Amino acid sequence: MIAEGRVSVNGKVIDSPALNVTARDRIVVDGNVVGEAEPARLWLYHKPPGLVTTERDEKDRPTVFGALPPEMPRVMSVGRLDLNSEGLLLLTNDGELKRRLELPATGWLRRYRVRINGSASEASLDRLRKGIEVEGIRYQPMIVTFDRQQGSNAWLTVSLREGKNREIRRAMDEIGVKVNRLIRVSYGPFQLGNLKSGEVEEIKRRVMREQLGLDADLKPAVKPRPTPARQRKAGAPGERGGKRTAK
Repeated sequence: MIAEGRVSVNGKVIDSPALNVTARDRIVVDGNVVGEAEPARLWLYHKPPGLVTTERDEKDRPTVFGALPPEMPRVMSVGRLDLNSEGLLLLTNDGELKRRLELPATGWLRRYRVRINGSASEASLDRLRKGIEVEGIRYQPMIVTFDRQQGSNAWLTVSLREGKNREIRRAMDEIGVKVNRLIRVSYGPFQLGNLKSGEVEEIKRRVMREQLGLDADLKPAVKPRPTPARQRKAGAPGERGGKRTAK
């Protein structure tokens, strides 16, 4: 857009992005003033099977974003669910929040209901619990529970923290069973609950602050550093021991 001469700063068309700006500068794109970023927002979406989690698909398959209600703003997905998977997908309008929720350091548990054709022995499930390697890719240990046998199928609950591409399907193939249904039921503290297929529900700001450690403006809250012991002073008379507690 800059190269095409569509951006001006303080009334002057710019030809390079190498320009520092502040909140006091007036930035105009295509004649429209660029305002402040909207507050971060987060939605729960019950993804149906048969949708790809991309903005556009080279095979012209239906996408998650094309299926969202028309009143939804422009959003991004937190992670992905593959074409045939269903269940909970987090959506946000904020790129920084998306990156934060996807970081491996977040370590949030993703929980899935998994239906397999056939049955899996405890010995084979133990391979998943210890961590398994498939075609040179090492997957971290999974939490796996055998729930019930249902005719020729069996249901498992599988929880993991990494969520690599098609991780559960590839791991199940490796132990000799085929996944024929995969439903994500939770992502960290957020639950699919009773949300129906195709429905969207916005997470309240209060819940976002509590669960994501954000401040009142939905920015990452900065935790105060504990005062080093050598800097602590004994409390004055009447104070409770002069101790501080880092919260």
